[in-house]
Parts: sequence; C-alpha cells; structure tokens
Amino acid sequence: MVLDQLGPIHPEPMNITRAADYAVRVMVHLAGLPAGSCVARPDLTRATATPDSFLAKVLQQLVQAGMITSRRGSGGGFRLAVSPESVSLLDVIEAIEGPTQLNTCLEPGPSCERKSWCAAHVVWVEAQSALQGVLRSASIAELSVRSCQALTSQTEVATCGVAVTPLEPAHGVERK
Repeated sequence: MVLDQLGPIHPEPMNITRAADYAVRVMVHLAGLPAGSCVARPDLTRATATPDSFLAKVLQQLVQAGMITSRRGSGGGFRLAVSPESVSLLDVIEAIEGPTQLNTCLEPGPSCERKSWCAAHVVWVEAQSALQGVLRSASIAELSVRSCQALTSQTEVATCGVAVTPLEPAHGVERK
C-alpha cells in the first residue's frame, strides 16, 4: 500500500488530553475514599501523580462542572459533590474537554456538505456512538472499586496513604 511506503502521516496517536486523564484520576481517587472525605490539594497531587500547577486548573474545571466541591482553610480540600455511581467516564471527560466528537461532520446542522452522501460519515457516526457508549457505561464508582482492588492486591492501602478529613456528604448525595 502506498501509505505504508510513505510512513505515518501524523506520528501522534489520537488521545484524550492530559487534563481529562488527570480529572479521571481525581474523580476515581475521591470515589474510593469514605463518603464525605475531603482531600487537600497536595495530597491529591501525590495520589494522582499530577503536576500541582496543572491539577489546580483541572480541579477548578471539576468544581465548575459541579462534580466536586472545594473548602478553604484548616481541614479544607476537595470532595465529591455527586454520587460516584451517577457519574460516568464520559461525564468527566466531557466536563474537561467538551462534547466528544470524532469528526467535524458529526456536528449538528450543515457542518459538512458531503454529510448526506459520504459513506465514511456513517462509519464516523457508528464509531462515535460506540465510543460514547463504552465511556458512558463505566461509572466512576466502578472504576474506583477496580482501582482499590488493584491497589489492595499490591498490598497498598485503599486511600494510597493520603490524609483525609471526613465531612458530611454534600447535600443530596448518598454514598453506599
């Protein structure tokens, strides 16, 4: 094939952003803690292996999305504002990156003049639907359980050695 002879046209793989990855790490970590736990940013930085300056921006976005809350002062930090069972991987990624879209032709309306007859458009629609379905089916609670099981099997403690401050759950949030 001609493309094989030319080598890769774009050597970088298609990835989610680092910010979305870090947001998922934060949400999974917080979901694995006792209900209402509040974690200081330096502890979240260590637990998620995220650069502190970058984490600050991610935490702001998660607060703005209503997924976590922040509390200043002694005993302050960050905690879940939502039930981890009700939040999917797709929710977290889209809170950081915006709507998932594999190609511009998937935008509503006249985003591409070829949309009505392009054979590839049908494949893009199917691929996006499949991707969203997989990400939507993975709850943060499930990911947290898997993460804790993996850590436990490596003789780590479930909280990764991070200091937490128990608080009352956010209004309307019930944790199991």
